[in-house]
This record gives sequence, structure tokens and C-alpha cells, in this order.
Amino acid sequence: MSRIRLSVLDLVPLIGTEDAAAALGEAVKLAQAAEKLGYARYWLAEHHDMQSVVSSSPEVLLAHVGARTERIRLGSGAVLLPYYKPYKVAESFHMLASLYPGRIDLGIGRAPGGSAHVSLALGDNFLEGVRRMPESLEALTALLADDYRIEGEKVSAQPLPPVPPELWLLGTNEKSAQFASRFGAGYVFGHFMSDQDGAAIVQRYREDYRASGRDTEPKVIVAVRVVCAETEEKAAAYAEQGLEQLFGKSGGGPAVQQPFPGRALVGSPEGVAAKLSELSELYGTDEFMIVTLAPTYEARIRSYELLADKLRIGTKEE
Repeated sequence: MSRIRLSVLDLVPLIGTEDAAAALGEAVKLAQAAEKLGYARYWLAEHHDMQSVVSSSPEVLLAHVGARTERIRLGSGAVLLPYYKPYKVAESFHMLASLYPGRIDLGIGRAPGGSAHVSLALGDNFLEGVRRMPESLEALTALLADDYRIEGEKVSAQPLPPVPPELWLLGTNEKSAQFASRFGAGYVFGHFMSDQDGAAIVQRYREDYRASGRDTEPKVIVAVRVVCAETEEKAAAYAEQGLEQLFGKSGGGPAVQQPFPGRALVGSPEGVAAKLSELSELYGTDEFMIVTLAPTYEARIRSYELLADKLRIGTKEE
């Protein structure tokens, strides 16, 4: 098995008594720490009207983070496409890819990202947007390839970057995997938010994959919740406190799909590394996207540090 690659998924949580400005500052610190530690990607989630997170506009925050980092890939995990016109999404991520060439990932999802009333506030008909996902993805892929036409006339999503964004589909079931394979995109399986047979879903994605002009081979990332600390006991306490802090606040829990506690990887660096190795064999992938919910920002970064050090992701050694 090749050396495991790690990436970061940030929900931009409000921890303790900190306000939104402080949480956004901690997002930058996490991205900078991840870059220094050797993490491959830093992605931002999209959620709406949650009192416990401030990740409502990933494309805006990515521009801010990009100016304060140098190498790490930056992306959305995910832009909720049913709410938006593909053209505007392509424009935003073409702008990011022009600012930070070769560093931008466009992750697409189809979840509501909030309550029913949030869906009404964001768009006239979310379910219709979900139904039209194939058409929206077809338009988006054409726009990213600068091969989009309306009524026979070419329309470009300017500015055209030197390196287009990498396209990824995120999900927790077969439908998202089908979209990823159909449109030749990478696939991110949300292991920590799903109780389904992820290995079978990923295998079906690989079998059905249609090569695109962007990628000739399927690409898989598995998103996992990890809490790593110096001892098993400390990690277990942090995991419980972090989950309660994020989803126990008023207005937090019911709005979005919550993680499955039994699927979390919690423990010492040795224990978590062993579990990741098992998942790598199960899913047939060497890249994992790590989301860490901890009771303090310091404990969160420490978890990423311990895991990076154990897996030596910032070195060339195997």
C-alpha cells in the first residue's frame, strides 16, 4: 500500500465563546498549519443558518485563505449545486483558479445544507434543483471545459484560468457516485455521515466511470471524522465534547445530516493510523479527508499534528 495522503475538511465551527470573526481567523490558521504539515487539500463545507458554524460561503473564504497560503490545494466540500446556476458557480471557481493556478478544487453536492426554511430562502424550489442535477452537471462540465453553448452561441465563464478547477462529486449514497462516474469527476464518499456500504458504492463508481477530458481514471477520497490525542482517554473525551458543542447548540442539529458516532476514528496516533490503514484497504484509496470536531481550536490543530507526524505525510519517507 502506498503512503496515505491526508486532506482537511473544515466546517468552520464556533468553539467556546468565540465569535464569527475569530472562527474565520482559526480557519486560516488551520489551513496554514495543514500546509506546513503536508496535508494535500484544505476544503470548506457549505452550511446555512447554523448557529454553530460559519461556512455559508466557501468561495469567499477560499479567496481569503488562498492569499494566506502558498501550496495547499483549496476547495469546496461542497457547493450545493441545486441552489445555483452552473454558470455562476463556474465563474466563481474560474476566478479562484485564476488567482491561485493549479490549486483549486470544485466539490459539488446536492444536500440542502440547512432546514426547510433555509431552502426556501435560498431558492424557489430546491427539489426541482435536485431533479435537474444531471442537466446542471452537464452544463457545469461544459463550462469548465469552455465548451458551453446557449441557443447555439458559445458562452464562456470568465476569466478562463490557466489550469481549470478539479471537479469532484461528494455524497453518501449511490446517486452521488453515479453522477461522479457519469460526468468523469472525482468522488468523495462521506464515510462519517453514512451508514451505507461505502466500499460497494465506491467500487460501483470505479466500474461505471466514464473518462472525461479532465480525468481518464477514477479518483476516490474518503471523508472521515477523526479525533486524535496523546491518549485514548483524552481523544474519547474530546470527541464527545466536540460533537456536543457543534450539534448540541440550539438550531444546530436538525438542520444538517449529523455524523454517525460509530464511524468516527478516535484514539491515539497509533490507533487512528491503524484504522486509516484498514479503511485504505477497504476502499482501495490512499487519500482521506479529515474533519475534526474538538472542544478547542488548539485541540483541533493538535489532532491534525499528531496524525501527520504519525503518518509522516510531510516527508518523502515511506
